[in-house]
Amino acid sequence: MKNTLIALLLVFCIVSCKNDAKTENKETDTVIEKEIEKKAPVEKTNALEGKSIAKIKADLVNKGYQVFDYVDEKTKDTTLMQQYFIAFLKSGPIRNQNEEESNRLQSEHLAHLGKMYELGYADISGPFGDDGEIRGITIYNVPTLKMADSLANADPMVKAGRLVIEIHPWWAAKGFPLR
Repeated sequence: MKNTLIALLLVFCIVSCKNDAKTENKETDTVIEKEIEKKAPVEKTNALEGKSIAKIKADLVNKGYQVFDYVDEKTKDTTLMQQYFIAFLKSGPIRNQNEEESNRLQSEHLAHLGKMYELGYADISGPFGDDGEIRGITIYNVPTLKMADSLANADPMVKAGRLVIEIHPWWAAKGFPLR
């Protein structure tokens, strides 16, 4: 009788934890959706134009971003470094969708990434050119890992299990273009 009671208690705890996790994910999704709806699209002009590095740095710090000054030993130039978050989109465990479902998910995935770019949350996204485990990347321009993780996991492909996310902090010089 005692073992049965303990087993029932364990099952109850496990079910409760799963329900709490589902509730937490729904709450996180709702918060993200509300933030996305509130945020105005980022202008396509250079956000650094006409601002001093000190002002840019102060703005970033006030918004919660991690930054530091890098001094080049040869030139003695100072470069403002900002922390971004790079999300690796990897093959997920559920890749058996039919062609119609795969196409729908791909359209929703691209719409999600486009919205992340328009709202200024993501600076660059794209697939890899091979058929490896890592399918693509997105570089998130947000102040925290938690926010990057939430935005990346809101992707319909991730929600469907077709992709999984692996995120790492990544530093880059603020305002330097790709070459």
